[in-house]
Amino acid sequence: MLAAKAIDHPPVTFADPLQQSIASQVEHCYQLAETHLGQKFPRPEINFKLRGKSAGTAHLQLNKLRFNPLLLKDNQQAFIDDVVPHEICHLLSFQLYGRVKPHGVHWQRLMRQLYHRQPRTTHSFNTQSVEGKTYEYLCGCGSVNLSIRRHNKVLRGETQYRCRKCGHNLRSSTEK
Repeated sequence: MLAAKAIDHPPVTFADPLQQSIASQVEHCYQLAETHLGQKFPRPEINFKLRGKSAGTAHLQLNKLRFNPLLLKDNQQAFIDDVVPHEICHLLSFQLYGRVKPHGVHWQRLMRQLYHRQPRTTHSFNTQSVEGKTYEYLCGCGSVNLSIRRHNKVLRGETQYRCRKCGHNLRSSTEK
């Protein structure tokens, strides 16, 4: 085991009790990691400004965790049990091994050994409440909805999308 170097970790506090529970879980997960691995880790910055369908993200070089407050509200226990350890393992993997595959063997080993969680790359939350506006496009076999980001790329002429089933180019349902 490595000698643990003392690092001060001032407690992170949030006014929202749900966000505070996530901050407390982050601290708990770090304490487990430090006990198991025999070394100290700097605590990440935590915020709840993530939007879209992602539950959480880890910014490796910034040592920062971002969580989606809308998905958190609907999936509280899953965030505590799975999302927080998932994102922390990304940070720990980077700090221990450097740049490695995001969901590779190092990350998977940390998920299993530290938190006894099945390593899963994605969540299965209902994302209807966070889905943005979509635009209907047509192909040879029916219709496909594109996100506003992809729709805007088509409008700017930056890209064109093909149907995954029939291979035809997608065209806006408003085109003639």
